[in-house]
Order: sequence, then C-alpha cells, then structure tokens
Amino acid sequence: MDKIDLDKVINLQKKLVPEMVQLLTERYSILRQISHDQPIGRRSLAKKLEFSERTLRSHVDFLKEAGLLDFSLTGMTLTAEGDVLLQELRGYVNRLQKLSSLETVLLEKLQLKKVVVIPGNADEDPVVVQEIGRVAAGILLRLLADRKQHIVAVTGGTTLAAMAENIYGRQTNATIVPARGGLGDKIELQANTIATVLARRLKTKYLQLYVPDSVSEEILNKILDEDEGVKQVINTIKSADILIHGMGEALVMAKKRGVDAALARRLKAEGAEGEALGQYFRIDGKVVYSTDSLGLMVNDLDRIQTVIGVAGGRSKGRAILSVLRNGHEHILVTDEAAAREIIKLLQS
Repeated sequence: MDKIDLDKVINLQKKLVPEMVQLLTERYSILRQISHDQPIGRRSLAKKLEFSERTLRSHVDFLKEAGLLDFSLTGMTLTAEGDVLLQELRGYVNRLQKLSSLETVLLEKLQLKKVVVIPGNADEDPVVVQEIGRVAAGILLRLLADRKQHIVAVTGGTTLAAMAENIYGRQTNATIVPARGGLGDKIELQANTIATVLARRLKTKYLQLYVPDSVSEEILNKILDEDEGVKQVINTIKSADILIHGMGEALVMAKKRGVDAALARRLKAEGAEGEALGQYFRIDGKVVYSTDSLGLMVNDLDRIQTVIGVAGGRSKGRAILSVLRNGHEHILVTDEAAAREIIKLLQS
C-alpha cells in the first residue's frame, strides 16, 4: 500500500470511526510486543505495555478469535497469519501514529479540546482542502446530533465551501447564518452563499446578511437605525452557539478586503500574521487591527459554546498559530503540513 492509499484510508477512518485510532494502535502494539518476546504470558505483557490485565484480556481474546494469536502453557505466540498482518500494518500504523502525535502536541501546547490533522499539504493538493471540509462537516453533524436548537455561524472561503459541499443529513433543529458580511467578488465563497448551501443540504433554516464586510462605522450605525430586518439578523448571528471559521494570511486577506496602501503598510509594520473574522493577529495572538462589521468579532467568541477553526497548508502555519494564540478556539481541523509548521514555530 503506497503513501497516497494510506492517506486515503486514514482520512476515511478519521471521518467514520475516529475512536478506532486508539483501538487499532493498542492491538498493533500487542502484536508487536508478542512478536518480540514470544512466548509471553499475559501478566508480563500487561506490565510491559502498561495495560490493565482486564484491558489486555479483552484485546488478546479478540486477537485469538481472529486467528492471530496462539495460547499455550508457555505463553502467547503469533500465528503465521498474525505475523503477516503485523508486517502489513507497520507502515499504516507508523503513519497514523505520526499524525496522532501531531494532534497531541497541538492539543497540549494550544490548550484545545480537539485537533484533527489530515495527511498532506493543502498548498500543493486541492484534495486536502476537500478532506478538511469533509472532516469539519462530520464534526458539525455530531454537534447537531443532540437534536437541540442550534444557531450555526459560518464564514466564507474555500475550506468552508468544501465543508458545505460535503455535508448531508436532516438537521431541522439548526439555523445557519453568515458570521460576517460579504467579502470579495467570488459569490460561491462568500459567507451568505455557504450558509445557504449548508442549510439546504441539512434541510434546515438560514438567514442572510446583505451588508458588505467592510463599510464605515457611520454607515453601519445608519443601517442598524433604519433597517429592522438587518437588526434581527444581527441579533441572531450574535446568538450563535457554534461558529465555524477559516483562517488566512493577514496581508493576503487585507488585499482581498481591498484595504488601502497605508493600512497594508501598518499591518505589515505591526507584524500582522493571521486573519479571522475581520481581525488581524500578531504571532503572539494579539489583535492589531479590526475591520468594522455587523457580524461576529473576536470579543463575541467567549460566549460561543463551540468555535471551530479550519485551515490548511504550510504557508498558513504562522497565520493559524496567530489566531489560535488569541485563545478562543475549541476545535482545530488542519493538515499535516500546517501542523508541522505550527509545531516548528512553537519550538523555535
């Protein structure tokens, strides 16, 4: 099985049975240890692997029933089939454990509740963006499965569009809203469009915010004073309990927003690295500039129950870290290249 096939299998497993990672690695470690020390008794094996005897008994009974282990008075040994399977699993488990170790480091260093790392580099392979979107879609479906009423806010961008395109179900308990106003000239990547696609695929309600993302504070105040409909949409957005947002490179996003040359120079001078929700962050997580908007902003995030950040690509490593260090994220879905770059930055 080549690397590409391994990555496909890992992606499928992360989407369908994420709890199988631990189960698979534990049973693999049992087969590997028995291979080294056979014949070996249960008590000695449990001690070496630091498993409880009860946990080990459950695993080895399964492996015996599967025809992978033999039991005798001298201890456990691998069958011929068990030995072949161990060799076939080695490359897959090594790859899986490397990704799992990246997830563990990010969880601990950035104090997140959940991290999912997809194999690959979104900078080089558009399929990786689709995979990040698919995993984010799975996470959202699990959050909505409690059948409670939820307000889900989404931003724009390629990865969020991939999430919307790869979600299926019937979640009529949710209301989908754009987290911010419109940005850029690609309609299909704007938050309004993504909210609409997501809601239609979930067969549920949605609201639209027909206000550009960058307008003056004076105009924003005038809109709120004169348009009751917009005010009601804003109140709903501000009540979101789930937010899924992208993260971008500060200067790239500033260009998309059409900021003037003076502001672009200021962002660069102040060390802006990342952008999310119209806020620009330094590498230490401090906000250096905020755009005026009627949608969600960083100071709204403390009361949102679940905040999910999605982005990938080695080039976005610094940007993602700058947003995460602001301390509002709960869940991160990213790719291997970005994860390695983030960890490299954390260690430097």
